[in-house]
Amino acid sequence: MTQNESFPALPEPIEIDCTAVAGKPLEQGVKLASHEDIVSALKSVQDPEIMINIFDLGLVYKIDQKENGDVDIEMTLTSPTCPMGGEMVQMAAHAVASVVGVGKTKVSLTFDPPWTTDKLSEEIKLMMNL
Repeated sequence: MTQNESFPALPEPIEIDCTAVAGKPLEQGVKLASHEDIVSALKSVQDPEIMINIFDLGLVYKIDQKENGDVDIEMTLTSPTCPMGGEMVQMAAHAVASVVGVGKTKVSLTFDPPWTTDKLSEEIKLMMNL
C-alpha cells in the first residue's frame, strides 16, 4: 500500500446488549433489604481476571431499589472485550437476588461512560498505588 492509498473504513462499533434477570417478586409484608445488604452482595462478585470485587472496582454505576423490592442495577466492565462480561452480569444478578428483602433483580451492562481507574474505591487505589 502506498502512502497515498487510503485505508479501508473501520466497521461501526459493536453494540453490546447484555442484561441478566434473577429472583422473583417480593412477597407482600417482607421487609425491604437495606442498601448496605445489596452492596454487600455486589462485593461478593469478583472480576475473575483481577480478583477484586465489582463494587470496589467501580463497575457498578447505579443501584435503583424499587418500593416493591425489585432492584435495577447498571454496571460496566473494565473492557468491552472482557471474555467474562456476560457471566459477571449474571453473577451480579444472582448475588443481589439472593438477598433477603430483594425481589426481582435486573442487571444491565453499559459502556457509557467508559470505565477508568478513577472509578476504583479509595481502598483499591491505595492497594494499587494509584
